[in-house]
Amino acid sequence: MYQLYYFPLNASMAPHFILEALKVDFELIKVDRKANAQKSADYLALNPAGRIPTLVCDEQVIFESAAICIHLAEKHADSQLIPPVGSPNRAKFFQWLMYLTNTVQAELMVYFYPKKHTTAEKYVANIVAAQEIRITEMFELLDNELENKEYLVGDKISICDFYLFMLAVWADEMEKPPLAFTNLSKYLCCLAKHQAIIDVCQKENLSLVDYQ
Repeated sequence: MYQLYYFPLNASMAPHFILEALKVDFELIKVDRKANAQKSADYLALNPAGRIPTLVCDEQVIFESAAICIHLAEKHADSQLIPPVGSPNRAKFFQWLMYLTNTVQAELMVYFYPKKHTTAEKYVANIVAAQEIRITEMFELLDNELENKEYLVGDKISICDFYLFMLAVWADEMEKPPLAFTNLSKYLCCLAKHQAIIDVCQKENLSLVDYQ
């Protein structure tokens, strides 16, 4: 059985989506992020990065959200959540997943935690404002890519779609949230009907009313 160390609406949300989509047995173990439990000695013994999520299976421990998602999809290849080797969609899959995790997610982290990126308190508001502009441009790029498309890569749902849904949830209170974009909004509302997303949002106490 898989064990997913998670915190609601955290970066563990994408692996949580994947586990639900795979319909495999798994246990959710909540890491009390508000109490900084991810920095505890016990947790650091599993994940020396001290971040959430962590996946444990058969004594193998994996951290980093995207890595966990890829591992799960490749271990359950019949799920087709990642294009197989040789597929023309495989390169595009990795392109978009890396863009989502290395670019969009990374910039969102600066937006949410600006104090970690300056030693001068007076610049915090400037960092947030600059990041909002950068992130909005990234969602514009994704909105353009999604024109007349149901999924980000190919004609089947993939890790990329679950990952983008997670990031869109994080950005839902921005001045121009993902749901304000025509193509992105249509895409997200369709994804919100997927049973795995419905189940995870119920468990993590996230309302999908805005996506209906």
